[in-house]
Amino acid sequence: MRKTSAVLASLSLAVLALTGCTVASPDSAAACDRGTDDKVLNIADVSGDLGSVPDVDVFGPVKTDETSFADVTVGDGLALGSDFQPVVLDIAFFGGDSGKALYKSEFNGDPSRVHSIDYWAQRSAGLADVLECATGGSRVLAVLTPEDFGAQNVQAFGLDEGENIVAVIDVLDVMPSKASGALQFNDARGLPSVVRAPDGTPGIIVPDVPAPTEIVTQTLIKGDGPKVEEGDIVVSNVMGVDWDEKTVTTSSWGKDASVSVAAEQMVGATVGSQLLVVFPATESAPATAIVVDILGAVAAPTQ
Repeated sequence: MRKTSAVLASLSLAVLALTGCTVASPDSAAACDRGTDDKVLNIADVSGDLGSVPDVDVFGPVKTDETSFADVTVGDGLALGSDFQPVVLDIAFFGGDSGKALYKSEFNGDPSRVHSIDYWAQRSAGLADVLECATGGSRVLAVLTPEDFGAQNVQAFGLDEGENIVAVIDVLDVMPSKASGALQFNDARGLPSVVRAPDGTPGIIVPDVPAPTEIVTQTLIKGDGPKVEEGDIVVSNVMGVDWDEKTVTTSSWGKDASVSVAAEQMVGATVGSQLLVVFPATESAPATAIVVDILGAVAAPTQ
């Protein structure tokens, strides 16, 4: 699990403002075009359950100069529609000529191993195309080229020059990229208002009044997912603002989502919700307004 700072984990962040519009619909496969190549299904026999180490028999040599892929199994979960949308997946690589197993991820069922397309594309550029629009619950068979990895990584795998890599990817879970649900009415005075860009990025408009002297939490959007339990691992997008300076100090939008143990203010909220949390000033920190989009919550893995 990727670690976040103690400041983020406790929601004592600070960030700011921007403009936007209303809540958009949840991520779906409707606007996605997978661009699959069914001929890829002929390069290997793949068996085994989703999330378990696959049994793969590569019909080598596999020769191509283009990254290509096909879905062995198409899941009915959300689609990966953006580079930083949270995803949990397992992946295994095999030599395109030898069929030799080269690498496999954990395949341990841990749902808190949350990353993004951007994260995986940094490890192999071709995975950006392979994962785009893939849906949760899918198993994908892909052919990656040496250019997808770079010469140094290809040598590390012990492959022959020009040898392709066959990849099997289990997309275990895709989380939404933003909060989605019913807008909630809040009548408290003297608190920030929040606007939203089409991609869900919030903007926090702080009023010209003194900050509250106690912690205030409001639900701005009520999601229809499960409730966050104490001790859960929460995946979220976070933005906040320094109350007095009205300047952005941190934001996870446009980056990998934050992954941390549920803060007190999150417990009891539902996945898909957007919260506004205002922290009063302390001796060491200014008053801070924070907007949190709760994208997912899973029980912490047992040690």
